[in-house]
Amino acid sequence: MNGTGLNPLYEKVITDLVEQQYSVVENFFSATEVLALRESLLVKYDEDMFKKSAIGNMANEVIVEAIRGDFIFWLDESIYNSAERQFFDKINDFTTYLNRTCFMGIADQEFHYAVYPPGTFYKRHLDTFQNDSKRKLSIVCYLNDEDWLPEYGGELTLYHTNDGVETALNIYPVQGRMVIFESQVLEHEVKPVQQERLSITGWLKSRPEIVF
Repeated sequence: MNGTGLNPLYEKVITDLVEQQYSVVENFFSATEVLALRESLLVKYDEDMFKKSAIGNMANEVIVEAIRGDFIFWLDESIYNSAERQFFDKINDFTTYLNRTCFMGIADQEFHYAVYPPGTFYKRHLDTFQNDSKRKLSIVCYLNDEDWLPEYGGELTLYHTNDGVETALNIYPVQGRMVIFESQVLEHEVKPVQQERLSITGWLKSRPEIVF
Protein backbone atom coordinates (compact mmCIF):
# COMPACT_ATOMS: atom_id res chain seq x y z
CA MET A 1 0.00 0.00 0.00
CA ASN A 2 1.45 3.38 -0.95
CA GLY A 3 0.81 6.86 0.46
CA THR A 4 -2.29 7.30 -1.68
CA GLY A 5 -4.01 4.29 -0.12
CA LEU A 6 -3.68 2.35 -3.37
CA ASN A 7 -2.22 -1.15 -3.58
CA PRO A 8 -0.02 -1.38 -6.72
CA LEU A 9 -0.51 -5.15 -7.10
CA TYR A 10 -4.27 -4.94 -6.74
CA GLU A 11 -4.36 -1.95 -9.08
CA LYS A 12 -2.50 -3.97 -11.73
CA VAL A 13 -5.09 -6.74 -11.45
CA ILE A 14 -7.94 -4.24 -11.74
CA THR A 15 -6.37 -2.57 -14.78
CA ASP A 16 -5.88 -5.95 -16.46
CA LEU A 17 -9.49 -6.94 -15.79
CA VAL A 18 -10.79 -3.68 -17.24
CA GLU A 19 -8.59 -3.86 -20.33
CA GLN A 20 -8.62 -7.59 -21.13
CA GLN A 21 -10.99 -9.36 -18.69
CA TYR A 22 -8.18 -11.41 -17.10
CA SER A 23 -4.98 -10.95 -15.13
CA VAL A 24 -1.96 -13.21 -14.65
CA VAL A 25 -0.03 -12.49 -11.46
CA GLU A 26 3.26 -14.08 -10.42
CA ASN A 27 3.65 -12.73 -6.89
CA PHE A 28 0.20 -12.45 -5.31
CA PHE A 29 1.20 -15.07 -2.72
CA SER A 30 4.72 -15.52 -1.36
CA ALA A 31 6.73 -18.65 -2.08
CA THR A 32 6.34 -19.67 1.57
CA GLU A 33 2.55 -19.28 1.39
CA VAL A 34 2.37 -21.30 -1.83
CA LEU A 35 4.46 -24.14 -0.42
CA ALA A 36 2.32 -24.25 2.73
CA LEU A 37 -0.84 -24.52 0.62
CA ARG A 38 0.77 -27.24 -1.50
CA GLU A 39 1.63 -29.24 1.62
CA SER A 40 -1.90 -28.80 2.97
CA LEU A 41 -3.37 -30.04 -0.31
CA LEU A 42 -1.07 -33.06 -0.48
CA VAL A 43 -1.84 -34.11 3.11
CA LYS A 44 -5.59 -34.05 2.43
CA TYR A 45 -5.15 -35.84 -0.90
CA ASP A 46 -3.02 -38.56 0.70
CA GLU A 47 -5.71 -39.01 3.36
CA ASP A 48 -8.28 -39.64 0.62
CA MET A 49 -10.34 -36.55 1.52
CA PHE A 50 -10.94 -35.49 -2.09
CA LYS A 51 -13.97 -36.43 -4.18
CA LYS A 52 -14.48 -36.83 -7.91
CA SER A 53 -15.52 -33.54 -9.44
CA ALA A 54 -18.86 -33.05 -11.15
CA ILE A 55 -20.42 -30.59 -13.56
CA GLY A 56 -23.53 -28.53 -12.86
CA ASN A 57 -24.60 -26.80 -9.66
CA MET A 58 -25.24 -28.61 -6.38
CA ALA A 59 -28.85 -29.40 -7.26
CA ASN A 60 -27.93 -30.94 -10.61
CA GLU A 61 -24.43 -32.37 -10.19
CA VAL A 62 -23.36 -35.18 -12.48
CA ILE A 63 -19.95 -36.80 -12.98
CA VAL A 64 -18.92 -36.82 -16.65
CA GLU A 65 -15.30 -37.90 -17.05
CA ALA A 66 -15.40 -37.09 -20.77
CA ILE A 67 -15.78 -33.43 -19.75
CA ARG A 68 -13.98 -33.10 -16.43
CA GLY A 69 -11.50 -35.38 -14.67
CA ASP A 70 -10.17 -33.64 -11.58
CA PHE A 71 -10.64 -34.41 -7.89
CA ILE A 72 -11.56 -31.64 -5.46
CA PHE A 73 -11.74 -30.76 -1.77
CA TRP A 74 -14.01 -27.86 -0.80
CA LEU A 75 -12.47 -25.48 1.73
CA ASP A 76 -14.43 -24.31 4.77
CA GLU A 77 -13.23 -20.90 5.92
CA SER A 78 -14.45 -21.63 9.46
CA ILE A 79 -12.17 -24.66 9.97
CA TYR A 80 -9.07 -23.87 7.96
CA ASN A 81 -5.46 -24.52 8.96
CA SER A 82 -2.72 -21.87 9.15
CA ALA A 83 -1.84 -22.11 5.44
CA GLU A 84 -5.46 -21.71 4.42
CA ARG A 85 -5.97 -18.89 6.93
CA GLN A 86 -3.18 -16.91 5.26
CA PHE A 87 -4.76 -17.59 1.89
CA PHE A 88 -8.22 -16.42 2.96
CA ASP A 89 -6.79 -13.39 4.77
CA LYS A 90 -5.20 -12.20 1.55
CA ILE A 91 -8.23 -13.04 -0.60
CA ASN A 92 -10.49 -11.19 1.86
CA ASP A 93 -8.20 -8.18 1.78
CA PHE A 94 -8.30 -8.20 -2.02
CA THR A 95 -12.10 -8.50 -1.97
CA THR A 96 -12.44 -5.58 0.42
CA TYR A 97 -10.20 -3.52 -1.86
CA LEU A 98 -12.28 -4.40 -4.93
CA ASN A 99 -15.51 -3.48 -3.18
CA ARG A 100 -14.06 -0.20 -1.91
CA THR A 101 -12.43 0.96 -5.12
CA CYS A 102 -14.56 -0.66 -7.82
CA PHE A 103 -17.93 -1.17 -6.09
CA MET A 104 -17.89 -4.83 -7.13
CA GLY A 105 -20.53 -5.90 -4.63
CA ILE A 106 -18.70 -9.12 -3.78
CA ALA A 107 -20.36 -10.69 -0.74
CA ASP A 108 -19.36 -14.35 -0.82
CA GLN A 109 -16.70 -16.75 -2.02
CA GLU A 110 -16.06 -20.44 -2.52
CA PHE A 111 -12.74 -22.22 -2.99
CA HIS A 112 -11.49 -25.77 -3.35
CA TYR A 113 -8.25 -27.62 -3.85
CA ALA A 114 -8.04 -29.42 -7.20
CA VAL A 115 -5.89 -32.32 -8.37
CA TYR A 116 -5.78 -33.41 -12.01
CA PRO A 117 -4.23 -36.90 -12.29
CA PRO A 118 -2.21 -37.67 -15.44
CA GLY A 119 -4.43 -37.98 -18.50
CA THR A 120 -7.25 -35.80 -17.17
CA PHE A 121 -8.58 -32.46 -18.40
CA TYR A 122 -11.56 -30.09 -18.25
CA LYS A 123 -13.30 -29.29 -21.52
CA ARG A 124 -14.15 -25.75 -22.60
CA HIS A 125 -16.78 -24.15 -20.38
CA LEU A 126 -17.99 -20.99 -18.66
CA ASP A 127 -17.84 -20.60 -14.86
CA THR A 128 -21.51 -19.79 -14.41
CA PHE A 129 -24.73 -21.76 -14.14
CA GLN A 130 -28.06 -21.30 -15.84
CA ASN A 131 -30.24 -18.94 -13.77
CA ASP A 132 -27.31 -18.24 -11.41
CA SER A 133 -25.12 -15.23 -12.09
CA LYS A 134 -23.49 -14.84 -8.66
CA ARG A 135 -19.97 -15.83 -9.74
CA LYS A 136 -18.13 -12.66 -10.77
CA LEU A 137 -14.41 -13.44 -10.70
CA SER A 138 -12.70 -16.81 -11.11
CA ILE A 139 -9.38 -17.31 -9.32
CA VAL A 140 -6.84 -20.11 -9.64
CA CYS A 141 -3.44 -20.35 -7.95
CA TYR A 142 -1.11 -23.16 -9.02
CA LEU A 143 0.54 -25.38 -6.42
CA ASN A 144 2.57 -27.64 -8.70
CA ASP A 145 6.13 -28.74 -8.15
CA GLU A 146 8.56 -25.89 -8.75
CA ASP A 147 10.16 -27.59 -11.78
CA TRP A 148 6.91 -27.87 -13.78
CA LEU A 149 7.72 -28.09 -17.50
CA PRO A 150 5.60 -27.06 -20.53
CA GLU A 151 5.63 -30.63 -21.85
CA TYR A 152 3.63 -31.68 -18.77
CA GLY A 153 0.62 -29.94 -20.33
CA GLY A 154 -2.25 -28.87 -18.10
CA GLU A 155 -2.27 -25.32 -19.40
CA LEU A 156 -5.29 -23.13 -18.76
CA THR A 157 -6.60 -21.87 -22.09
CA LEU A 158 -8.65 -18.67 -21.99
CA TYR A 159 -10.76 -17.84 -25.04
CA HIS A 160 -10.81 -14.07 -25.49
CA THR A 161 -12.78 -12.22 -28.17
CA ASN A 162 -11.73 -8.78 -29.39
CA ASP A 163 -13.53 -7.02 -32.26
CA GLY A 164 -15.22 -10.29 -33.17
CA VAL A 165 -11.95 -12.23 -33.39
CA GLU A 166 -11.37 -15.04 -30.90
CA THR A 167 -7.90 -15.77 -29.61
CA ALA A 168 -6.74 -18.59 -27.34
CA LEU A 169 -4.33 -17.68 -24.54
CA ASN A 170 -2.41 -20.61 -23.03
CA ILE A 171 -1.29 -20.12 -19.43
CA TYR A 172 1.01 -22.77 -17.99
CA PRO A 173 0.42 -23.80 -14.35
CA VAL A 174 3.74 -22.61 -12.95
CA GLN A 175 4.04 -22.85 -9.17
CA GLY A 176 2.71 -19.69 -7.49
CA ARG A 177 1.17 -18.21 -10.61
CA MET A 178 -2.34 -16.86 -10.09
CA VAL A 179 -4.94 -16.19 -12.78
CA ILE A 180 -8.02 -14.02 -12.23
CA PHE A 181 -10.70 -13.64 -14.89
CA GLU A 182 -14.32 -12.67 -15.38
CA SER A 183 -16.45 -15.74 -14.65
CA GLN A 184 -19.39 -14.82 -16.87
CA VAL A 185 -17.36 -13.70 -19.88
CA LEU A 186 -14.34 -15.90 -20.62
CA GLU A 187 -14.79 -19.50 -21.68
CA HIS A 188 -11.79 -21.63 -20.79
CA GLU A 189 -10.47 -25.16 -20.49
CA VAL A 190 -7.73 -27.19 -18.84
CA LYS A 191 -5.71 -29.11 -21.40
CA PRO A 192 -4.75 -32.77 -20.74
CA VAL A 193 -2.01 -33.17 -18.14
CA GLN A 194 0.93 -35.57 -18.19
CA GLN A 195 1.89 -34.99 -14.56
CA GLU A 196 -0.25 -34.49 -11.47
CA ARG A 197 -1.55 -30.89 -11.56
CA LEU A 198 -2.34 -29.10 -8.28
CA SER A 199 -4.18 -25.85 -7.61
CA ILE A 200 -6.47 -23.90 -5.33
CA THR A 201 -9.44 -22.59 -7.30
CA GLY A 202 -12.52 -20.55 -6.54
CA TRP A 203 -14.86 -17.68 -7.20
CA LEU A 204 -15.73 -14.29 -5.77
CA LYS A 205 -19.50 -13.98 -5.77
CA SER A 206 -22.17 -11.31 -5.50
CA ARG A 207 -25.26 -11.48 -3.31
CA PRO A 208 -28.16 -13.54 -4.64
CA GLU A 209 -30.68 -11.45 -6.54
CA ILE A 210 -33.94 -10.90 -4.67
CA VAL A 211 -36.99 -11.69 -6.76
CA PHE A 212 -40.25 -10.05 -5.70
